[in-house]
Amino acid sequence: MTAHEYYLEGNEHRRKGNFAAAMNCYSEAIRLDGNSPAAEARQMLENIMNFYCKDYYNP
Repeated sequence: MTAHEYYLEGNEHRRKGNFAAAMNCYSEAIRLDGNSPAAEARQMLENIMNFYCKDYYNP
């Protein structure tokens, strides 16, 4: 898969509320392309999860 495909898959997981899977997809997209929009999406999702669910995502 390409970085863009991982980014789109991450968006689908996020819409369904599966934040852990979304983070994994965004991370893979960033690994493949450091300039991917997944970097911003991952940061926004991290901010949301840190605000609402401090124990849900533990880096």
